[in-house]
This record gives sequence, C-alpha cells and structure tokens, in this order.
Amino acid sequence: MNVPAGNAVFRAAVYDQSRGPGACPIRPPRLNPELLLLLLLLISAAALADPPAACAPANPDQPAAEIRYTVSLAHPEQHLVRVTMVLPPGATERDLQLPVWNALYQVRDFSQNLIWVRAKNAGGQPLPLHLLNKSCWRIAGAERGAEIEYQIAADQPPPFGAQLNAQHAYFNLAEILMYSEDARSSPLQLRFTDVPSGWRTATVLATSSTGEFTAETYDRLADSPVEMGNFQESDFDEGGGHYRVVVDANPADYDMARIVPTLRGIVAAATAWMDDRPFDTYMFLYHFPRGPGGGGMEHAYCTAIDVNARVLATDPQSLADVSAHEFFHLWNVKRIRPQSLEPIDYTRENYTAALWFSEGVTSTAADYISLRARLLDEPRYLNRLAGEIGELERRPAHLTQSAEESSLDAWLEKYPAYRLPARSISYYNKGDLLGVLLDLEMREASHGAASLRDLFHWMNQHYAQQSKFFPDSEGVRQAAEAVSHADLSWFFQKYVAGTEEIPWDDFFHSVGLHVVRHATTIADIGFFATRNFDAPPQVTYVDSNGAADQSGLAVGDSILEINGRVASSDFRQQLSTLQSGDTLRLRVRNDRGERELAWKVGGREEIDFTLQDLELITPEQKARRAAWLSGEDQPSAEARP
Repeated sequence: MNVPAGNAVFRAAVYDQSRGPGACPIRPPRLNPELLLLLLLLISAAALADPPAACAPANPDQPAAEIRYTVSLAHPEQHLVRVTMVLPPGATERDLQLPVWNALYQVRDFSQNLIWVRAKNAGGQPLPLHLLNKSCWRIAGAERGAEIEYQIAADQPPPFGAQLNAQHAYFNLAEILMYSEDARSSPLQLRFTDVPSGWRTATVLATSSTGEFTAETYDRLADSPVEMGNFQESDFDEGGGHYRVVVDANPADYDMARIVPTLRGIVAAATAWMDDRPFDTYMFLYHFPRGPGGGGMEHAYCTAIDVNARVLATDPQSLADVSAHEFFHLWNVKRIRPQSLEPIDYTRENYTAALWFSEGVTSTAADYISLRARLLDEPRYLNRLAGEIGELERRPAHLTQSAEESSLDAWLEKYPAYRLPARSISYYNKGDLLGVLLDLEMREASHGAASLRDLFHWMNQHYAQQSKFFPDSEGVRQAAEAVSHADLSWFFQKYVAGTEEIPWDDFFHSVGLHVVRHATTIADIGFFATRNFDAPPQVTYVDSNGAADQSGLAVGDSILEINGRVASSDFRQQLSTLQSGDTLRLRVRNDRGERELAWKVGGREEIDFTLQDLELITPEQKARRAAWLSGEDQPSAEARP
C-alpha cells in the first residue's frame, strides 16, 4: 500500500509498524461519515499532487545517475584537449570545480591552462555560466541536466602532469576534468575520441560493456592515470597477483627483460614483508625521457615513474629504488593514510604533519624490501645510510625545522629559495632516518621482539583494513608503543616534533655500528641549485666571491646542461663527481636567453660521515644487525611472548 508520506493519522489507523512482526493492529478511531469523506478527499488530492522536485525523497534502491565525460584528442600537435561533461538532471544550480592541485603537494592552478568553457541544456540552448573564483564556475538552469564543454592545454609531462603530443597522451585526470561539487561521489563514465591510429590505452580504470572507462567516484578517477600511445607492455604473475609493466620510451633506452625480474623481486619481497596484497592487478607505468625528467607518483592500483634514460643506463639501481618506494606506497599513504589528508580538498592546500612518516619511512621500508630482494647489499646500504646522515647534518635548518614542520611546509617546495640548506630540511631525508632509528629503538626496547615491520602490520590491521585513518604522528607513536610495549614519547618529542641533535651512536650501538666523522676536501662549485619535479635545476645561491659569480652565473638561472650532458634528476650526482681543479661548463637560461659559462672548480673542507663497525662486536650485536637488515624480528630467549 502506498501511503502519502504526510498523513500520520492514516498510517496510525492502518497499522503500528513500529511494534514489529506479530503486533496487533491499532483499533481505528470512530469517525462520522462527513469527516471520513473529507479525509478521503484530502488523501486523494495529496496522492495526485506532484511534489516539488527538490523535496522528493531519494530512492535508496535507485543508483545515482552517471556523469559522463568525453575527451577528444583531435589536436595532439597543439597539446589541446577538448572535454565534454554531461550532467544528469539534478539541482538547478551546480558548481563546477577544476582542481588546483593533484599528484604533487603544490598548488598549480590547472585552470591556468583553460582556453574556453561554455554550457548548454539538454535541448542545446546556452546556459548561464558564472566564474566564482579562478577555478570554479556556477551553472544555472541545470535541473534537467546540462552539457559543459571546454578546451584545455595539456603539455606537462608525466608522472605529475597531463600531456598530449604527437607521441603519446598521459593524463592525471584531475588536471583536465572538472567535477560537480554536489556529485563527487557519483559514478562516472569516461571515453576518448579522435584517438590517433594505432594508439592503445593503459589504465587501471574499469571498462564497461560498451567500452567506456568507469569509476565509482571522482576521487577514484583522479587516482587512476591514463597512458595512450604506442607503448610496450609485459606482464607477470607473482604470489597470486597479476602485474602489468607498461613502458612508453625509446626501445633503445631500456631492456624489458631486465625490468621484469627486478619488479618481480620487489613485489615478492614487499607483499611477503607486509603479509598482505590489497589488489588483484597492479600496473607499473614507466617513461624514460632523455630530457630533464625524474620522479614517481603513487596510486592505489598503479604507479607512474620517470627515470632519465641516461640515469637508467649508468645507474640501473635507480629504477629499483624508485619502484620499491612507489610500490610500498600502496600501503603507506594510499591505505595506511593520515587523517589530516582526508577528505581530499582539491581547492586548497591539504596540510599534514605526517609526511615524514608517509614519505620518509616509506623510503626506510623500500630499502628493507630491496635488501630482502637482494637488489641492495649491506655495504651499499650502510653507505647510503651514512650519506643520508650527512645530508641532514650539513643542512643548518636541521636545528630549526622539525620533521613535522617540514611536512607541513611541503607546499613551499615549489619555491626554489625554500630549499636552501639554511631554510629547510627534507621530510624524505629525515623521515627515512627516523624510520631506521625508530626501528632500532623498538628492537632495543622489546629485546628484539618488535620492529618496524610489526608497526606496519599493526597499522595495516587497525587502520587500513578497517577503512580508518591514523591520527598523524600520534598514531605512529601509538602503534610503535603497542607493538614494543615501551614508552616512546621521548623519541617523538625530541626528534619528530623537536629539533634536538640526534645521538647517532646511541642508536647504532645495538647493531655494532658507530658514525665516524672525518674532514675531507671536496669540490667547491660556488653555487647551490634546486630542482622542482620536471623543470631544469634552478640556481638559488651564488657565492659572491667565487669563480661561478665571476663567470656570470646568477640566481634564477636554469641549468640546461652540465659538461655537455642534460641536467636531470641526477644533477647533484653529476656535480658531486667534480674535483678541485676540474673545469665546469654549464649551459644556462634566463629571461635574456641562453648562454655558456665555464670556470675552474675550487675546493673546500667538509665533514663526511661513514657507518663503521665497532672495534669489538658482540654476538648479540651481530644477531641484532642480521635481524635488522633482513627486516625481521629477532628470536631470543629475552624476547617477550
């Protein structure tokens, strides 16, 4: 029986549904014939009346209407993408938002690439479209649905951009697709048109029976990059999971037969270490540009990675390093996720104090995974760890900026001056070191029974697998204390929230190591430069009394080449190979054009750091080191049950 929602008297007279099965009907009240006739007339009128659309109750059994996107690739040579967005019937006014950030913790204002935008109704008549701010538009008259069409330039390379050119298309979709603010949780449908002949598509998005790509929400869409072109693909199965390997690069610059075994070792070691595999299929998407590329971007079911082709040729370990880091992100950050990053706000900075853990300790775990996969050995690992100590100690800002403050300041990283050693530390760098030290301290406090691996298992079980988010640094502390049964508040107060000097030897003593400092003479190039994702390195400081200044190098110059080689993500390594007396040749560019500079490199004294064995190492220290480097707990008679 369909009962008018507003007639409480009639509902009560028929049945008291709140009393449950088997309850007796309530006796109806006695009504005179005239009152009964009037009541029936009112009921009939209410049933026949059309309720206002805005007041109609939602039908929980009826799925939400899809939002449909069509993306045209008709003009790859101009890097122009044409997007059509079809909204189903709904509210009269809808606010349309183009994100201001995605992929990087940097506000990049993707609306700067918008060429034009217009809207019309289902009948093809223009609809009013008002700009509310730099990246949000309000459409009116959309109650019967609407179609929004716009053109946007896409020429920012992967893994952090959206790019269309004659060679390929790569899209972080949040950088080209608007969303309706009242429908971020609505299902979406996406199709591409005017695709160049022969191009294929690689993405983790689901495909409908009619060939369109689908996503249950805008957030899922934004977390699923798309590669289109003449890429090469391989795949493999490991531990119950299926893995796709997609490479868009010059075939002369890589060897798929070497990449696949490396990835197989990483995924086997990582899933075994976590005792978990939260997916059936996962995709590795690679680009090996010959220009200034480099970096990786994690996603829930895939990762997009760039490694400069020359770097890949000279340092094959670089691919394993970034792949292990990005793969471990599918737990740490994508599922073991800080509360401060939820819900995602695409309109402004999303501040979190936990990047030291989400990014830095991911590097710690990635190294352990590489050790377990035998892609990294003990001497190289200890040398790398000593280098990380030196990187932190040589930045004066380690005395003024904490790991949490560095995490919060991530949104300043796009400004070159922020990265000066006196201004900031890296949450990657200090976070990686804190992950190692926390691991060692948990082992010490528990007599070897607890480790960083246990911490991640605990957080995976209590947060990720229960669809909960952890309360930033406090959540990490709680997890560490839960598995080690020790008070670790002092560690977080001093070294995570604080800026106290780290007593390295106190931590490394338990594994038979100590930090050795020694003065060494290194090349003094006379300047400092930083690099922001896909851009060439930029000069941020020049010694006013040095040869670099005398040669004409200036703050703000972009470095294009170093001694005839493209300045890429490894530019620091290129410069670190120089010795005092060498000639340094740079090709640089500023707003006045390009120029060639050259000068003799000077020398200066610097403190170097190494991790060395103690003179006398006990069997207990040897056993602790072996367990630490294998990422395992340490069976011991002293260990707690």
